[in-house]
Amino acid sequence: PLTLEEVQMLVELFYLPYHHGALAQELLEHFRWLRANSLSVGVPATAPDACGGSRWRGRARSFQLLCARTCRLHSRFVRTASRALLYDLHPYLWDIRNMLLAASAFVLWLGCQSITAPMLLGRDAEPWARRGGLFGELQALLPVGNSCDLFYHPPPLFPSSQLYLLRPLLPLDKGAGCCLGHGGGGGGCSEASQGLQTQLSRAPSLPGRLLGSFLSLSPEYTFVLEDEDGPCGYAAGALHAEGFLQQRDSSWLPALRHKYPPELGTGGPALGQEAVLFFHTEPLAVPQPVLRRFPSLVQLGTAPRVLDVGASRSLALCLLSALRANGSRGVFCQVSDADRQQLSFYSKLG
Repeated sequence: PLTLEEVQMLVELFYLPYHHGALAQELLEHFRWLRANSLSVGVPATAPDACGGSRWRGRARSFQLLCARTCRLHSRFVRTASRALLYDLHPYLWDIRNMLLAASAFVLWLGCQSITAPMLLGRDAEPWARRGGLFGELQALLPVGNSCDLFYHPPPLFPSSQLYLLRPLLPLDKGAGCCLGHGGGGGGCSEASQGLQTQLSRAPSLPGRLLGSFLSLSPEYTFVLEDEDGPCGYAAGALHAEGFLQQRDSSWLPALRHKYPPELGTGGPALGQEAVLFFHTEPLAVPQPVLRRFPSLVQLGTAPRVLDVGASRSLALCLLSALRANGSRGVFCQVSDADRQQLSFYSKLG
């Protein structure tokens, strides 16, 4: 059964509509402070205000621990609560779990980026655009908090106790191939990206082909979703899509084509032929009106075992928040009309 401490956490998360319990209040205070003081940290870590940076990172660690405790509470509640109580309370706890996955990853991302201007939050939303309670206040603190369509999804019919971890591609990543579950040595953001790229170049699988350009040219907007079995999802983006696509077509693709000449796939397995042909197919040009209206490019995906749309939604939230924090006005994604899996994935996200 749930411990007394876990029951107390549950009560404090949903104390009163306009009065938060101690745990919820602590979460909000940490998140507000971390967002307001994010200019004191960044890459490189030798910021002028070293003392301020240390304080920021200390509070970030406290926030991460609170988020992790809440995610564990959700998992324990699904496993131990009676069915009647579970179906009454699960939608609310599920929402908070998803929001804290995104907020936690966003705070981690802030800690390894150089944000040179205050975060753009847009105009104040109408009161009806946000839900009440802790969920609504956390929503308001994310840079995409006014995009209310991102925050409303029905809970799953069959609650899952699966624990998830959502984080950016970090300088301290132990495994260079974290996105696809390969092992490897540690290193910085660029080293991790190069390690991932090396793994992909040895076996250009579908995730490798799709992610390779982002890992090489825009690693700072790459997020990883993990469950108890390892990496199970990714979100990748490019802040300035026009420059990203030009660089991809002028340098990244030619290098891959040189490494994988067309004759390499001849006579090999179908997957190998498809992988080689992928690099030698000329990508479709993105119309200028699209690039003007939606200047950033995004791409998301999860493993088939991820059935909880809440985890996928959290991936989208943290990536879009990171892009918005650096000034993006809108995003687009490229999906083949024959790719039923990706079309279904984005449709479920809304």
